[in-house]
Order: sequence, then structure tokens, then C-alpha cells
Amino acid sequence: MTEQQRPLALAGGLWLIVMAAALFARPPLPVDETRYLAVAWDMWLDGHYLVPHLNGEPYSHKPPLLFWLINLGWWAFGVNEWWPRLIAPLAGLASLALTARLARALWPGAGAAERLAPPLLFGGLYWALFTTLTMFDMLLALFALMALLGLVRAARRGGFGGFALAGLAIGLGALAKGPAILVHVLPVAMAAPWWAGRLDGATAPARLGGRWALGTVAAVVIGAAIGLAWAVPAGIAGGPEYRNAVLWGQSADRLVDSFAHAEPWWLYVVALPVLLLPWTVWPTAWRAARRLGAHCGDGSVRLCVVWFAAALLIFSAISGKQFHYLLPELPALALLLARLSAAETESPPRPGDAIPPALLTVLAGAAVVALPWVTALEAEAPWLDDLAAGWGLALIAAGLAVVAARGRAVATRASMLAAATAVAVVVLHLAMRPVLATYYDLRPVAKRLAEWESQGIALANFGKYHGQYHFLGRLKKPIAVVGVAAPDQREFLTRHPSGRIVSYHQTLPETAGAKPVAVFPFRSRLIAVWDAATVIANPTITHR
Repeated sequence: MTEQQRPLALAGGLWLIVMAAALFARPPLPVDETRYLAVAWDMWLDGHYLVPHLNGEPYSHKPPLLFWLINLGWWAFGVNEWWPRLIAPLAGLASLALTARLARALWPGAGAAERLAPPLLFGGLYWALFTTLTMFDMLLALFALMALLGLVRAARRGGFGGFALAGLAIGLGALAKGPAILVHVLPVAMAAPWWAGRLDGATAPARLGGRWALGTVAAVVIGAAIGLAWAVPAGIAGGPEYRNAVLWGQSADRLVDSFAHAEPWWLYVVALPVLLLPWTVWPTAWRAARRLGAHCGDGSVRLCVVWFAAALLIFSAISGKQFHYLLPELPALALLLARLSAAETESPPRPGDAIPPALLTVLAGAAVVALPWVTALEAEAPWLDDLAAGWGLALIAAGLAVVAARGRAVATRASMLAAATAVAVVVLHLAMRPVLATYYDLRPVAKRLAEWESQGIALANFGKYHGQYHFLGRLKKPIAVVGVAAPDQREFLTRHPSGRIVSYHQTLPETAGAKPVAVFPFRSRLIAVWDAATVIANPTITHR
């Protein structure tokens, strides 16, 4: 293994440890992870490969790529829980490799940037934590990196090959999460006159004009063709409502809806320092940030700035905000930090740089250990009694190990901090494992529902149903939804006098003689299952 490959191998090893802890300690989390598993399960059961379904109805909220990949793995390995939970994390692992590859493409003569980028990316707390989740954004980040590699290739070599790669990546990104891929790619392509001519060996700015515009349009057309190759036949097969949702709702309606749910424009700016820990308390990173002005003539630095700043501005302008929207931009920050920190690879180590992140790590570990003893929190968080707080000692040890590396080179310090971040994510999973098993694991509920389904008992869910029981219980029939329109519960009970209804309560209703068939804890509430006779006698007992 070469010196260039060691940091990437280290990041891959940390990824493996974190994923092992996540698979061991955490059940699929409701409602998002369990919903996506349910869509894939419906696809597997009924062959809904063109139009994804949830609980027997067309599911238009997300494109099908993740569900196709889950089904592909089930075809190869059999139906299981571990494969679906590895797909998005594997995209995160591939993103580490592509980030290193992009660093090499941007700065061919700066091997330090290539070595630093993977641990700096994985070492960010939010990236390391999110890479364990079954979501769409890691796939989107992977395809955004592919597209940007294509643009850099087009700028360096000319020709159509780079734009073809970018178009393929845009198409795959559209199949992963819809038109959002363009937010992460198109601003960089449009800003090419500002950055492309300043890449070593790139086409001169005067020659970019028409050729670059034509290539960019071609890449978007290729991407749109890939996305529409699914969306058009799916829209025809799914009917008018599904067609409108897929072809229009994934873009314009989502944009309007985002403006309807106000979050302050500054939310991302305030949250980023927390999401980017521990780098925001690392003095090396602050010194690197001060060098940004001196590198403003570097086209590769400019590319990263456009990549991050454009998406930040766009998502800040849209009122509906989720922190994971910015996940595909975190490689841009890792690349910037890697390039600007590379100047310190030849300078003497600064022992004091390790103190702030090490202190933060030790304090976080101490807080985990102390949480069960904070009696003031008992009323708000009764689950603290179940917390495996002793795992906080491992986080304290990780912080002390960071201090021990204070005299090492910048690459070693970055790797140590990335390892400390991995320890933090592992500690979070292991400390929360008893809590998650008691309050977030829906497998016991799903298995009971599966038993009743096998006995021919009709099942209903009071309120909106997110598919959270279907894959976990391997249910084969839809669950009826009641409590949404006035007569639906009565109609279900009339058709199924021996059926059962799942409902959700802060505390169980105190009705004489009315007892649920089963009760399960869930978050801060209770899940109760009532038989039809009890609900017929007490029609409001299922209400929250």
C-alpha cells in the first residue's frame, strides 16, 4: 500500500467499524428507514418495478433507484435486512474514494490534498453519522461527485467524454432523488468561465464559450433522458395522479411546498459549525480558512467554493430545510480544507492544535457517562435509565488519544480526529442500543401483526400509515387506514367485525372494561392494538 492510499484505507476501515456498530446496535428507524424498506418489500412481493408502491398504493415521493438496488441485492442474497441498510453507506464509502480521485484531478501535483481529503470528509461528525442511514442523500452525493469529475475532465482534456460522464451521473442522480441533482452540479458548470481556465492544463477561458455551453446542455439532456426513460413509462402506468406527481410534483410542487413551511434563511449557517465538528474547533482548519484569499486564483479552489456556496444559497432561500440537503456539498468543504491545510505538511507540528478537539471529545464522553445522574432530566427523558452510559469512557479515551498525537504531522492529526469521530458514532450507537431496542424497534409490533395476518385477521392503522410494519413483519397485505375521514373506522369495523386497529397514545384511555389486545412502548408514546368489539363499544378509544 502506497503512502497516498493509506489515508483512504484508514477512512474505509473507520467506515467498516462504524457500520458494524450501526447494524449491531440500531434497528431500522421509523418512519423514514422503515418506509423505504416497505416500498422495496412491496416491489419485491408484487413486482412493482416500474411504479413503486407503499401499502398497496403508488408511491411518488421518491424515484426508484434505491428500491431497485435493494431488490437487486435480495435477488442475489435472498431477502434480508442487512443488504438494504448497506446500500446508502456503500455509496458513502465510494464517495470517499471519489473525493480522493477528485482531489487528484483538481491538484495533480499536490499529493497532500489527496491524502487529507478522505479522513477530513469521513471525520466530519454529520457525514460519519449520516453514512449509517438508509436514505437517498449518500447516493446523491456519490453521483454529484461523479458529475463534477466529468466536468473537471471536460475542462482539462476537452472533448465530449467528460460531459458524457457528467450526463450519466445527472441521470443516476435523478433516479436517486429527482431533479435535486442539478442544484449540486449545474452552478459549477455554469461558473466554468470563472474556474476552468485556471486549472493547470485546462482549456483557456476564451475557448470555453460555445463548446462548454453545448457540452453542458448535452450533459443535462443525457441526464434528463435517463430520468425520463423511467418517469414517462412509469407515469403512463401509474395513472394521471401519479404521472403529475412524478413529472411535476418532484420539482415545481416540491419547491412551492418548501416555501410554505418557513424556516429562517440563516438556519444552515448556524447549524454548520455543529454539523462539521470536530473541524470547526481544530485550529489547523481555522488557519487553513485564513489562506483562502491567497488561493482565490486557483481554479480548483474556485470550483469548490462555487459548489458549496451555490447550494448553500439555494437551500437557504428555500424555506423548507433539512440538514441532509447539504450532504453532497460536504466533499467540497473537505477538498478545500485538504488543499488549504496541505501547506502545513512541511512545517513543524503545532502541539496545541490537538487540545480543543480533544477537550471537546473528552467532555462529550464525560457528558454521556454523567447523563443518567442528571436527575433534572428524568421527567423529560425517562429513557436515560436505559442508557448504556459506560460507553462514554471509550469517548474519553479517544479524546486522550488525540492529545497523544499532538506532536505528529497534520495528516496524522487529521486521521486521529477522524478516528475520534468514528468512536463518537460507535459510542452513540452502543450507548443508545438499549434505548433503541425498547422505544424505537418496531419489530415486536410487526411480528404480532404478521401472526394475526396469517390467521386471516384484518388489520387497520389509526391515522396516516408510513409502512413501518410491512417489511419488519414481512406483511403481505395492505393495512387499512382509518381515522382520516369520518366514516372510515366505522366502515372497517362493519366489514371486519373480528379485525384489529393499531392506535397511538400518550397514555392508554381509561375506559371501564376496555383493554387493548397488546401494548408496546414507542418513543414517548404507546402503541395499542384494539380488537373490533372493543372499538365498536368505544368508538373514540382509538383516538389520540
